[in-house]
Amino acid sequence: MGIVNIDDELHEQIRRATKVSCRSINAQAAFWIKVGMLCETNPSLSYSEIMKREFSSAGVSAEPLATL
Repeated sequence: MGIVNIDDELHEQIRRATKVSCRSINAQAAFWIKVGMLCETNPSLSYSEIMKREFSSAGVSAEPLATL
């Protein structure tokens, strides 16, 4: 494990995002790094397609829930 230096404004954006995502600052940063890597290595896929693939590989149904 290493240390990543980021500027203060990016750190503040990560901190704000944690309130929405219910992740720690480190977990939010790691998530954004992973998604960024997946997007860069799969440029033909949309964000939604990448997330659906990741959910599927984790055994999570990515289908929309039925509305009541």
